[in-house]
Amino acid sequence: MLEIKGISKTFNVGTVNEKQALNHLSLTLNDGDFCTIIGGNGAGKSTMLNAIAGVWPVDEGQILIDGQDVTKLPEHKRAKFLGRVFQDPMNGTAASMGIEENLALALRRGSRRTLRPGIRSQERKLYRDLLSKLGLGLETRLTSKVGLLSGGQRQALTLLMATLERPKLLLLDEHTAALDPKTARKVLDLTQEFVEEQNLTALMVTHNMKDAIAMGNRLIMMHEGRIIYDVSGEEKKKLTVDDLLKKFSEVSGEEFANDRMMLAN
Repeated sequence: MLEIKGISKTFNVGTVNEKQALNHLSLTLNDGDFCTIIGGNGAGKSTMLNAIAGVWPVDEGQILIDGQDVTKLPEHKRAKFLGRVFQDPMNGTAASMGIEENLALALRRGSRRTLRPGIRSQERKLYRDLLSKLGLGLETRLTSKVGLLSGGQRQALTLLMATLERPKLLLLDEHTAALDPKTARKVLDLTQEFVEEQNLTALMVTHNMKDAIAMGNRLIMMHEGRIIYDVSGEEKKKLTVDDLLKKFSEVSGEEFANDRMMLAN
């Protein structure tokens, strides 16, 4: 479902701030893979997700989604393949629009616009049914402005929007990092539920090593723009946080130094 072939990206080329964010990185995901991604600050985790989404062009290499080469496609043309949830709950939704209007935009992602009336009663019923599954009471607030929702409600809505029209690939960029622990657990549970129900292919960047181990069927560790550890199946299930810290030191030759990750475990 996803093939990344030797992509590289350097920012601020030729300046004192030059930084190679991705270093000939390659990754293949099969249909239905749920892969968690961990790594220190500046490892290239979010940069890889941005490369897949087409936020900016890569310097070299290829990106294929479901066999289609999207390397040269601009961000808006890749949107029909992707669902994405960001770290900031304020991203991914239109704050000044109602809940049902946001869902309608998500439902029509990648399709041709028409002059037909906006939201029909049958469509509104679909939204109520889907929102009720979130368990947050949003099914009775279809016309409420999204900007009035709490961070957790908004992130749950964004997750629903990202998976409303089954994406070929779901990108989750530390999507619970800005939430309190209880709300983060709710959003993670919903994530697991949505991915399993639709058999989605997903990439989830997380700063929490326990979550990285517990969720998904595969885990990759990044360092200096490369994948330095890739584990799946039974081997992944047996991992502990100490195992990951030890593995990082072995393959990178450095101690793991990310306070936020350490405090989360």
